Amino acid sequence: MARQFQVFVAYDPADKAWVTVVPALDHLSTFGSTHDEALAQTREAILGYLEAAEIEGIELRIDSTPAELVQIAV
Repeated sequence: MARQFQVFVAYDPADKAWVTVVPALDHLSTFGSTHDEALAQTREAILGYLEAAEIEGIELRIDSTPAELVQIAV
């Protein structure tokens, strides 16, 4: 069964790139020039993270606490 990870995705107009963050994996972050490219890069980064941890024998304690993105009017 495939693992599921919550990913935050936001556009950074200063860098003209889509940025992603995976909170459950020590806030692993990557980017891409398109939304789809950013998500593809994120998937590869997650796989690399998990593979490296396995090779190094590092036991992962993946934080799967749900996160929420909200807007607050001020």
